[in-house]
Amino acid sequence: MRINRRKFLAASAASMAITRCPWPAELQRLPLAFSTLACPAWEWRQILDVAEANQFAAIELRGLMGSMDLPSRPEFAPERIAQTKQEIAAHGLKIACVSSSSAMHESDPAKRAESLADARRFIDLAAALGCPYVRVFGNEIKGPKEEVIARVAAGMRTLADYAGPRGVSIIIESHGDFTDSPTLKEVLARADSPHAALLWDAHHTFASSHEEPEYTVRELGKWIRHTHLKDSVREDKERKYVLTGKGDVPIERQVRALQKIGYQGYFCFEWEKVWHPELADPAIAIPDYSRALSAYWNGPKAP
Repeated sequence: MRINRRKFLAASAASMAITRCPWPAELQRLPLAFSTLACPAWEWRQILDVAEANQFAAIELRGLMGSMDLPSRPEFAPERIAQTKQEIAAHGLKIACVSSSSAMHESDPAKRAESLADARRFIDLAAALGCPYVRVFGNEIKGPKEEVIARVAAGMRTLADYAGPRGVSIIIESHGDFTDSPTLKEVLARADSPHAALLWDAHHTFASSHEEPEYTVRELGKWIRHTHLKDSVREDKERKYVLTGKGDVPIERQVRALQKIGYQGYFCFEWEKVWHPELADPAIAIPDYSRALSAYWNGPKAP
């Protein structure tokens, strides 16, 4: 996956030629972000260049160059991180979220301790980057649901207590067995911390739990700090991801529902290229998302 500098610069120039979205220079950036899950083969500078060229305001860190262990990446080493922060700022960007793989459902003491320790590493990285959020999962409900919810909430609270003094909050993603509003609401109420909140993956609450976006936002809006947006169509019993606006996920309604409550976070594109290599190239999907969300923003508003 490594290429030399000359080839990288040539590839970057070619990519920029096809991925630049025609935004007026004077237009203020919309609060758009994309996850690096979309571009596992891109080097750090290319990610920043494409984000700036397409007027994104932020990026979410979820792996780089095929590695999900972000704290071990050279870009974030103690001796390099000041330079990395300067590069982010020079492109007019923020880091919206640092996303870990830590799962709070683990009941085995050793696995749970490992998951919590890993989340703390990500919290430390987020703090060093000046990023406000670290994503974790609830993930699986195995055994009595009440016990799992209590365990996930306790994990959230433990991490929130660690994160808060470092200027970071822990956000649980609506994902896996934790996609319905009643379950997430109970977890967050039990966690009961100003530093424990929600990453609303709006695709999952709609496609997995069949919730309308207005309902989800009404139930969970006070906890929503970050989002994942993506489109899909149903094929047989499965869902196939498609470019934004080409599927049946009500993304525009999801955006409007958040706007209605004064949501202040980013509208983040999660194109799961890492897990689904058959998806369209990020050089196509990322600018396409920027154009689609711009059209929603500038289009007629719902009453």
